[in-house]
Amino acid sequence: MRILQIIPTYYPAVRYGGPIRSVHALSRSLVELGHEVHVFTSSMDGPTDLDVPLNRPVNLDGVAVHYFPAPWIRRLAWCPAMQAALKTQIADFDVLHLHAIFVWPTSMAARVAKSTGVPFVLSPRGMLGAEVIRRKSRLVKSAWIRLIETRTLRDAAAIHVTSELEAEEIRTLGLGFEKLRCIPNGLSCPTTYAPIEAGPFAALPRPYALFLSRISWKKGLDRLIKSWKEVPELSLVIAGNDEEDYLPRLRALAAAEGVSARLHFIGEISDQHKWALYENAALFVLPSYSENFGNVVAEAMAVGCPVIVTPEVGLASFVRESGAGLVANGEPALLAKAINELRCDEEKRKKFGAAGRHAVRMRLSWSAVATQLVELYQSYLAA
Repeated sequence: MRILQIIPTYYPAVRYGGPIRSVHALSRSLVELGHEVHVFTSSMDGPTDLDVPLNRPVNLDGVAVHYFPAPWIRRLAWCPAMQAALKTQIADFDVLHLHAIFVWPTSMAARVAKSTGVPFVLSPRGMLGAEVIRRKSRLVKSAWIRLIETRTLRDAAAIHVTSELEAEEIRTLGLGFEKLRCIPNGLSCPTTYAPIEAGPFAALPRPYALFLSRISWKKGLDRLIKSWKEVPELSLVIAGNDEEDYLPRLRALAAAEGVSARLHFIGEISDQHKWALYENAALFVLPSYSENFGNVVAEAMAVGCPVIVTPEVGLASFVRESGAGLVANGEPALLAKAINELRCDEEKRKKFGAAGRHAVRMRLSWSAVATQLVELYQSYLAA
């Protein structure tokens, strides 16, 4: 098959978080299965642009990536050159896979695909969560759903979600969509990586708990920091890039709670060094208000780090069923209780770590995930 992925931002603009990594890993795995994969994306990288060729394919791990400029309205990733290219090339593809909503490339591509009869699969990537809509421009997003995304969702051959939690959040919107297909993200974990002593984090105090993700309100860092005054004898390492200028508020909260001395904000970290951070952590915490999947949870599990997540994290049921950690209410006192339970029980941490490593290896390989998506694509081609 010839498959076209459309996503507003892409490698190497990793500041935008997990979907970029997931879509590239999926695309690479589809290529390994013998399919031809192209990606249409913007050249945006925050306030600047990537130093990449524009309007022609760039080979990235066998995937043909086409970068297009976003001259204006960058918040919506408006790329008129992408639309022109899609109109002339869409007949060359068997299926389109659109990632993210509330952005111009998705709605544009859905209209072009509908007019030409090419089937498309839509992955909202957690952006239809009720908490995300409520906390981030609720009125604007609700109007956008009614005026634009309802049509996109109904025209899609399938709506791909990565967890049953994400599927349930979409159902609660009451839009009547029955085309939900749940296929998880996969995980690519290196077999070797530099030890923590050889990297920039060798001096971190131990033991430490780890949070690693984008620094954003939706990740629940406010309740994690509030919980820390009830967690003695353990440092908290907070790693991730801050695209929302949220760090000053978190630092002020830590000072107000009297826990600044045990919190370490280490900023964005490279893929090269993150694995050792996971491996040496006493435990990993993701206390999100809304999380359609939680790639970082799977990464921590892959190297044997026990995890604690809130019920709003898409992988919460996977954590519970695999015995890889605890699912805890995000209220600070209850979150602290779960953290202390693991902090004080080394045997339990080892047991959870081993179970998580086994579960990821058996159930979240990218080749298995890509195979499921190929079957999904082919079912609509046959129809």
